[in-house]
Amino acid sequence: MKQYSAEFLGTFWLVLGGCGSAVLAAAFPGVGIGLLGVSLAFGLTVVTMAYAIGHISGCHLNPAVSIGMWAGGRFPANKLLPYIVSQVLGAILAGGVLYVIASGKAGFDVSAGFAANGYGEHSPGHYSLLAALVSEVVMTMFFLIVILGSTDKRAPQGFAPVAIGLALTLIHLISIPVTNTSVNPARSTGVAVFVGGWAEAQLWLFWVAPLVGAVLGALAYRAIVDEK
Repeated sequence: MKQYSAEFLGTFWLVLGGCGSAVLAAAFPGVGIGLLGVSLAFGLTVVTMAYAIGHISGCHLNPAVSIGMWAGGRFPANKLLPYIVSQVLGAILAGGVLYVIASGKAGFDVSAGFAANGYGEHSPGHYSLLAALVSEVVMTMFFLIVILGSTDKRAPQGFAPVAIGLALTLIHLISIPVTNTSVNPARSTGVAVFVGGWAEAQLWLFWVAPLVGAVLGALAYRAIVDEK
C-alpha cells in the first residue's frame, strides 16, 4: 500500500507542477516562463520525486513507465493495475486542485486548454493526428530507453533521477508544439476530465501512443543490452 500511496502523491506532484506551470505561469504578462519554463517544470517534478519516493515505489508516475518497466522485465505484472490506478487518481486530484486555483482568476475558461493534450485544431501548432501519434510513440520510446538504461545496475549510481528528469525536459522542448506533450496517460487524463468535450474525445491517443512507445522502448533496450 505504501508503494501505491507514493505513486499517488508523486503523480499528483507531476501534474500539479508540470500542468500548473503551463496554466498559471507560462504566459504570465511580462515575466511568463514560456515553453522552456514549462519543459523544465515537468523535468523538475520527476527529479524531485525520484529522490523523494524512488526508494519506495520506483517513482514511475506514469502508466506508460509502469508498462514499459514490466515489458523490460523490471516490474511484476501483478502490480501494474494498482500502480496505474494510483497514478490516474493522483493526476485527477492534482487536476482538481489546479482547477480550483486557476478558476480564481476572472475570465478563466477551462475549455481554452487547461494544459490538455490534443491534435489537429487542439494541437498548439495545429499538427495532424499522424504527427501527434508519431511524436508520442517516439518520445515515449526514448523516454523508456533512458529510464531503463539509467536505472540499470551497471549505470553510474545516483544519477538516474537527473538523467530521467532531463530526458523529460528535452521531450517537452521538442513536442509541446505538437501535442502539448503527454508521454504519460495519467497526466493527460488528470486535466482532460476537467476540460471535457474535445479533450476527452482525443484522450484515447494519449493512452494508446505512450503505451505503444513504452513497450517499443523496452524491447529496444532489451535488444541492445547484454542482460548477463
